[in-house]
Amino acid sequence: MPVKTAPAELTAGDSALRAQYLAEVLALLYPAPCSTDDRRGEPIAEYLVVPDARRPRLLVPTTSRRVAAAAVRRYAEPQSRAARLKRDAVVAAVRTGASSVLLRDRVRVTGPARESIDGYLREALGRDLSMSIHIGPARANRKPVLQLISPDGETFGFGKLGTGPLTQRLVRAETAALTALGTVGLSKLTVPRVLHAGQWRGSQVLIQSALPVWLPRAPLTPRRLTAAMYEIAGCCGYTNGTLVGSAYWAELRGRLAAVADRSEGVELAAAAELLAAHAGDSVLRYGSWHGDWAPWNMANLADALLVWDWERFTKGVPVGFDAIHYELQRRIQSSGDAEGAVETTVRRAGELLHPFRVAPEARELTALLYLVDLAARYLADRQAEAGARLGVLGTWLLPVLIRRVEKL
Repeated sequence: MPVKTAPAELTAGDSALRAQYLAEVLALLYPAPCSTDDRRGEPIAEYLVVPDARRPRLLVPTTSRRVAAAAVRRYAEPQSRAARLKRDAVVAAVRTGASSVLLRDRVRVTGPARESIDGYLREALGRDLSMSIHIGPARANRKPVLQLISPDGETFGFGKLGTGPLTQRLVRAETAALTALGTVGLSKLTVPRVLHAGQWRGSQVLIQSALPVWLPRAPLTPRRLTAAMYEIAGCCGYTNGTLVGSAYWAELRGRLAAVADRSEGVELAAAAELLAAHAGDSVLRYGSWHGDWAPWNMANLADALLVWDWERFTKGVPVGFDAIHYELQRRIQSSGDAEGAVETTVRRAGELLHPFRVAPEARELTALLYLVDLAARYLADRQAEAGARLGVLGTWLLPVLIRRVEKL
């Protein structure tokens, strides 16, 4: 489970937010009596700050050159050739010992090891380890992500810490999802295994196995992607029925009511009710979905399709949501035009949903329901208040949704 690096998430003020978040993460992982200021205390860990303290993205352990190189090489999937070259330059620097020239900023942690996250994880997993720490961009669901590395440089796990109500819920949800998916006999895709789940100092902890994303990639065919999404759709069974009166509609209306105190929530609820009225007697098939199946949450190998980040996995949603979500995120990532991506994705609903056996008359309905569902998530998570680039729905999603629903 490498860290996602979706360009659409980055903002102009991201550097300052990352620096602030770095201090918050260090205070969380190394609470008092641990310290990053006391140079005389017992050392717990030392990290290189990549690329520097003003723009922190990754803390790299200085345990050994092999461990440091593994931390950089396997923490993220570069989305461009330039990003890949930068990563490779840092890997070379830490492997050869030139990091003192390229990476000048360091964090040294002292104090009793048993009070730190390092001590907790070593005891919980029963093994020695080093840890790199990802400092992500501003998002409501941002949480500390830890890469766990063995003394010989093997990345064997990734950890997530839920620290507030939203992220604790998401970490618990991902734990439940991975536990359930581990029992259904998936054959079209590979998901991480749960290595440990628990609580530490009020944070919800999930440690999952590392998927081998560093292995050579293979071209991903639409057929293979569709087969994997279809397997997830049916992994917990199907139900059929109209929209109004379904358990899904009742749950969605409850979520919309919870955000009705905001103007965007009022507009969204009105569009949803109009959509339900148009749905009439159209029968939908309900199954499961990943919830955030995007290019940066997967890797295709010759003999396996690896998929991670299952914190949004949900049962009982209209079949085809994953296909619509993937297409939308892919288009936003490649074009940067979020509103145009929404419009094009809805327009292609018939083509996208045909392989999922969605009835022709229900395909645009399914795509528009997905937009309502995604918008409700953004509002409930308060993505706009968290500074997420696409947090303000009125700039991209709502105009297309309202226009399309009114044309039905």
